[in-house]
Amino acid sequence: MGFILKLLKSRFFLISLAVALLLSIVPGVLCAMGQGSYIRSALVTVSTPFRWAFTKVGEGLSGFSMYFRTLEDLRDENEELRAELEGYKNLVYDAELIGEENKFLNSFLGIKEEHVDFLFEDATVIGRESTNYRTVYTLSKGTLHGIEVNMPIITEDGLVGHITEVGATWSKAVLLTETASAVGGFIERSGVLGVVEGTYELRTEGICQMVYIEPDSDIRVGDKVVSSGIGGVYPRGLMIGKITEIKMDEASRTLTATVEPAADLDSVAKLMIITEYNIYSERED
Repeated sequence: MGFILKLLKSRFFLISLAVALLLSIVPGVLCAMGQGSYIRSALVTVSTPFRWAFTKVGEGLSGFSMYFRTLEDLRDENEELRAELEGYKNLVYDAELIGEENKFLNSFLGIKEEHVDFLFEDATVIGRESTNYRTVYTLSKGTLHGIEVNMPIITEDGLVGHITEVGATWSKAVLLTETASAVGGFIERSGVLGVVEGTYELRTEGICQMVYIEPDSDIRVGDKVVSSGIGGVYPRGLMIGKITEIKMDEASRTLTATVEPAADLDSVAKLMIITEYNIYSERED
């Protein structure tokens, strides 16, 4: 009750009440006197700023709505472009894979034409184990694919090494630069024989050496070394590498030649395993 009495006595309440009475009585009186147009004019005048403000607010809200719609459209377009770009990337990647596969198959066919008695099984390097003593490659083919120990492995460039261990779906191979590797070789130009072997000192440089070469042999730097077929593991005619240095071994009084492998042993990814060859024809001449 005290609050109501205080409200009735307040100046704000009295002024508000007077304004309300004026707004309710004056229009009625003016209308009764036929002056309604003044009321409409006054109402239009008073309401114009508010209508302008409401119009601007509406335009602003419409602009915000358009902005967000445009932003959403741009986001959708970006997603479509991103998906399209990924599709193109996949096409390029697939084309590169196909190109690499065609290159590998062409080299495969070239070797097959040169060695018609060879049977091959292609494989991929799926692991590399490197220690201070030797490097071993793990390949993607095993006994289920007819792979056996001592089978030679090659690339289109030349000899890589041979199989040393076999599982059902995998096999391990040692490189020709390792100390456990030795292959009979001969100089393609002159026919000089020797043995190409890996050594502990040279393996870290990715090279090997040809030993047991007679001191008066016709051998030069740059000569190509090819497998001789002697020893029963490697067939005759596989490219091993080229001579880069020749020196005399004072202890044995024979020549020793440094050999740079023709195959890039550090980056080989796909290769071929020779599963069968005619050992007799390879040893002829």
